Amino acid sequence: MVVCVLLLRFELAVAAGGREALAAAPLALAPEVGREQLIGETSAAAEAHGLRAGLRLGEALARCPTLRLITPDPAGVADAWEGVVAALESIGAAVETDRPGMAWFDEHGLRRLHGGSVESVITAARRALAGGVSRVGAGGRVGAAPSRFAALAAAHRARARRPEVAPEKPAGLAAYLAPLPVSLLTARPEVAALPEAFERFGIATLGELAKLSRAALADRFGEPGLLARDLALGRDTPLRPRVPTERLQEILELPESALGPQLERALGMLIDRVLARPERRGRSVRAVVLSAALVGGGTWRSQLTFREALSDPRRMRLALGGRLTELPAPADSLRLRVEAFGPPAGDQRSLLAEPAAIRRARLREAVRQTRAAAGPDAALRILEVDPDSRVPERRLALAPWEP
Repeated sequence: MVVCVLLLRFELAVAAGGREALAAAPLALAPEVGREQLIGETSAAAEAHGLRAGLRLGEALARCPTLRLITPDPAGVADAWEGVVAALESIGAAVETDRPGMAWFDEHGLRRLHGGSVESVITAARRALAGGVSRVGAGGRVGAAPSRFAALAAAHRARARRPEVAPEKPAGLAAYLAPLPVSLLTARPEVAALPEAFERFGIATLGELAKLSRAALADRFGEPGLLARDLALGRDTPLRPRVPTERLQEILELPESALGPQLERALGMLIDRVLARPERRGRSVRAVVLSAALVGGGTWRSQLTFREALSDPRRMRLALGGRLTELPAPADSLRLRVEAFGPPAGDQRSLLAEPAAIRRARLREAVRQTRAAAGPDAALRILEVDPDSRVPERRLALAPWEP
């Protein structure tokens, strides 16, 4: 059985400071600075006015003039969710999670550790969550079913103190899912756009979707339509749990609201501190997360995976320096966290110390990536065409450069 842990409105609860704040007034996450003006998660009071995530800000304020907008806190959400996942992993669970507020794990291998039944495993998970969600309060819903999507549907039917366990047999599972709305499919990115189309065609429940033929769905919706039908029948792909990794981080408090060169110097200091940590043990760095606490409130977060694992601070500054231009406001603090490590860094050499063939191969790869990002005219060379011509434009021409 697959167990799903569902924390509704997790991002909103973290940004608002706790779940008790969600009952005070209609709340919604404000659009991030520099992004499209769409609201984020909404409270129950805001949903009563017809608001939902993804609605345009102007339309949301027109529907609910008393709507209170909460500044997003992506860094705080990531930290809080990491605590929840770590709490689940502390009971031995191999957790899959693709976004904050939603996690799955297979309970079969945990039965002998926690009492011998799925109910005892759920009890152990709820006990672990009692400490992992303290920042956003209790209220997590837990559901169990033979597949990932069915477990999510069971979690939606569960209550804070009453877990929901779906039938194991395929026929019973399909009957269990049949009365549920097709809007549950929005939780899967591959089929998130289909529920609206299904409702226009009069398909309101998963049971009505499951009755349609595969040929008709494939003809109208393609591969996503077939996946949606499989989900409605309780069939899903196997879990892909994450691999727990060691994470290092460094935080630098800025004495003044920083921008420009001051931020670049702070970033360089953070990189030097991370590379000097003894826990790194000579390993290179594959992926990092750069975040900042903003002056006007809220946070900013950017994740970067390097093209190749790095341990050279100069190359890391070059790769991360461009992300600083995305900051929407001056920062009070800057944080750098290592998300994934690479192989030991002893085999890395400078570009000029390598053989000519390796240098040319790297240059060709760099040119290909540059043209893919900036167009075919990103790397050109000057070619003499008619050096004796009286017309300057005929003397030289630009041609594609191939190293």
